[in-house]
Amino acid sequence: MVQFLKSGNGPMHTLSSARVRFGAFELDVSTGELRSIETPDPDNPDPNDKVLLREQVFQVLRMLLEREGKIVTREAIQSRLWANDAVVDFDHSINATIKTLRRALGDSADNPRYIETLARRGYRWMLPIEYLESLPTTAVEKDREQREQSAAETSANAVRVERQRKPRWSKAAVLLASAVILVGAGYMSWRHFRAPGPPRSNKIMLAVLPFENLTGDPNKEYLADGLTEETISQLGRLNPEQLGVIARTSVMGYKHKDERLDQIGRDLSVQYVLENSLRESADHMRLTVQLIQVNDQTHLWAQDYDYPVKDVFNIEDDVAQAVAHEIRVRLTSQQQVELSRPRPVNPEAFDAYLQGYYFFEGNTDKDADMAAKYYERATQLDPSYALAWVGLSRARNWQANLGLIPTKEGQRLGREAVERALALNPNLASAHAQMGRIKLTVDFDWAGADASFQRAIALEPGNSENVTLAAESAAKLGRFDGALRWNRQAVDLDPLNAASWDGLGETEYFIGRLDEAATDFKKALELKPDVFPGNISLSRTYIVQGRPKDALPQIELVPYDLPRLFLHAIAYHALGREKEADAALQELIAKYSERGAYQIAQVCAFRKQSDEAFLWLDRAYVLRDGELSATKVDPILKSLHADPRYAAFLKKLNLPI
Repeated sequence: MVQFLKSGNGPMHTLSSARVRFGAFELDVSTGELRSIETPDPDNPDPNDKVLLREQVFQVLRMLLEREGKIVTREAIQSRLWANDAVVDFDHSINATIKTLRRALGDSADNPRYIETLARRGYRWMLPIEYLESLPTTAVEKDREQREQSAAETSANAVRVERQRKPRWSKAAVLLASAVILVGAGYMSWRHFRAPGPPRSNKIMLAVLPFENLTGDPNKEYLADGLTEETISQLGRLNPEQLGVIARTSVMGYKHKDERLDQIGRDLSVQYVLENSLRESADHMRLTVQLIQVNDQTHLWAQDYDYPVKDVFNIEDDVAQAVAHEIRVRLTSQQQVELSRPRPVNPEAFDAYLQGYYFFEGNTDKDADMAAKYYERATQLDPSYALAWVGLSRARNWQANLGLIPTKEGQRLGREAVERALALNPNLASAHAQMGRIKLTVDFDWAGADASFQRAIALEPGNSENVTLAAESAAKLGRFDGALRWNRQAVDLDPLNAASWDGLGETEYFIGRLDEAATDFKKALELKPDVFPGNISLSRTYIVQGRPKDALPQIELVPYDLPRLFLHAIAYHALGREKEADAALQELIAKYSERGAYQIAQVCAFRKQSDEAFLWLDRAYVLRDGELSATKVDPILKSLHADPRYAAFLKKLNLPI
């Protein structure tokens, strides 16, 4: 007989079974293992279907099962799990435990199948339970003793750690807190990072899930998103040869979702996840982090963090040095100097930077203007903040590309900002990547752009955006083998990032692997229907494939007028609808002779009007049109290749012939 303990919520029945079934699962009461029975042969289960529930989650499930159909109050859960712990935030801990249990069961708070939430009262088990085999009493007692001892040790450790801290809370501490969390996670759990990596890599792979905003203020989403990015970035630099960290875009797809951890593991091919939450009250803030092993959902390590305002950012480098020493990461002398160098940041500037980053991730004209506004404010509050200058450079170029500010003014402001960033911090990877963009699309300095991208990758090898930029540079120079290698690495680093798949499709399009390109463009659109260039890329590929009818529905989904007119002009020409093709070209010239010179040249080349095409290419050159970077490999310009003027134009652009 398995006799469950009482915990102050009315009498409980006993379960005369060591294994119980409910819904799609079977629970081994003696081990805490939860197994899915939704397999072709339940009597021959896949061992990978088993999940070892961590202690607190297991105890809550036991309480729900022993009170089948009856309410389990939050007070009863608190009494059962944290009766002797005076420092736990019970509301948050209970919420987190229930959320983890629901995730293991694939359950939803909005449409529950297993656990019903009774507002302000507690929870109730919803499904009938089937009892299987019995468990000897001695095994019950041994199981209970082991679990109670484990729970007591965990509680005592938590109390000791909590009492050692001197909590002084501050919004300004957010950046350091995220850095300490991530390097602390790497340090405290590195002994667990010894199992073989997934098939595609020998690295241990980790996903940092989006910070959950538990402040109660939806306007703090920018803070949660910024913390996610900072944590990923810092962990990615810890030891890139041993530890791979999935990039931000892939993990952000799990924001506000209760996806099962084993599913996340399969989606991202990771062995570990870091779950995070952010809380704020009055003048203090707390970050909670849990490191979980995906294959059995073992809870390896958890901690709450809070830090004082003064000098908190300088602690980050001290912790990083200690972690590097403990896990035997060899650092160059230059890296050691960088780690020991103070890097104070104005807290208000950091907050403005995070808001700028939040808007930069948007897609609208307003987002572009707001991003520039906040980045500029960050640089005004702290002129030494190199990362904010990089953000401002990118925002100015974005404004220029959208026509929100004059092109030349935007390019000038963007260059000045990134030059300022590099002067402040020559080893800032994002600054080198942004300088590479400017060299590629404004200066036509292909070798310089390539060198900037390579430098960015050397400084931050786990950043998928830098790898994608290197791939784009290599592809436009015609180095397709290298470009494909970079593209595939970007997909590995950021497998759910639509832009990574779009970049791979772009290289395949330039090579002439049009079927593969179309497949990868569609994959990008499945991941993010509004990805840029997305529908533009797929429409253009269909036209070059000789499938203009298939292109037309895609063209209607393009949200921007300039590329839509360009695509209509070539699609209608391919279909023989010359009146509509001419009208689209004339409207393109009338509206966008300044910003769309390269696209007009493409239309003329597609119509085999070589003289007009070269006139517009020359105009694009005068205007420093960034689209010219694709001139050497653009399939739409194929009709110009035999013309001597084409080789001369490539030479003018400093592109290899």
